[in-house]
Amino acid sequence: MLKGIHHVAIICSDYQKSKDFYVGILGLKIVAENYREHRNSYKLDLALPDGSQIELFSFTGSPKRPSYPEAQGLRHLAFAVDDIEQVTEQLKRHGVTMEAIRIDEYTGKKFTFFSDPDGLPLELYQQC
Repeated sequence: MLKGIHHVAIICSDYQKSKDFYVGILGLKIVAENYREHRNSYKLDLALPDGSQIELFSFTGSPKRPSYPEAQGLRHLAFAVDDIEQVTEQLKRHGVTMEAIRIDEYTGKKFTFFSDPDGLPLELYQQC
């Protein structure tokens, strides 16, 4: 029935700052960028190499996401990587604060967390 995740939608507070982060730092490819005048809002479609996408939205006056204590709902967004150390070092060179790399006690895989410009928790998960 379900074949995979097509996209994840993110609402940001500062469109240009988030666009720079997801495109310039994380390296996602721009598929489409649209300004919706009637909503005073941007919609940026971004693609990952596997074909999955992130829709980045800007809406004036959106409330902050509750994070601590963790709210119900989507907890974080995880990105698959081949070499977590390499990606972590690359993000650090761009000023991204990274948590220590840990080992998933159930799978034995390496993972770590960081945040986007609005504090959305993002994860790197090493596949191999």
